[in-house]
Amino acid sequence: MFQSEKILAEKENTTIESKFEDILSDIKDLKGEDVIREVRTRVNQSVFRKMVLSNYNNKCAITGIDIPELLLASHIIPWSKNEEHRLNPENGICFSALYDKAFDKGLIGINTNHEIVFSDAIKKKRETEFYQTYFSPIENQKIIVAQKYLPRTEFLEYHLDTIFNK
Repeated sequence: MFQSEKILAEKENTTIESKFEDILSDIKDLKGEDVIREVRTRVNQSVFRKMVLSNYNNKCAITGIDIPELLLASHIIPWSKNEEHRLNPENGICFSALYDKAFDKGLIGINTNHEIVFSDAIKKKRETEFYQTYFSPIENQKIIVAQKYLPRTEFLEYHLDTIFNK
């Protein structure tokens, strides 16, 4: 695109810098910088992660992936929505990054039988290659059974009622 704009500018007897001067003038003094900010940090989140990953034998509850760098301790009821159960291992499921994000965004859910259910948004993608690769094989599949702390039914129902996009 840059090359085509450069050629067009030459044909118009100008330079690309002159042609886009109004746009470029706002960014000429921009530079990447670091700033120090005060941020709110989740305390004991690492304890929750250790409990949840251990509870699922350090494997994604959907795929069985056992690479710790790809695993997340996903809250069934989000951290921000329930202070009492933030560190409760019954409020956590171990997912790989893709399924953690899909769960958090309500694209997939886990029903009270511990089966994976899909939102309409995911179902609309049935004809795509990514659906066939990453979603079709897991539809209605039961998640891996937790070692000790099963996902609490009321938490799963909350997720299905509040977060899951039916």
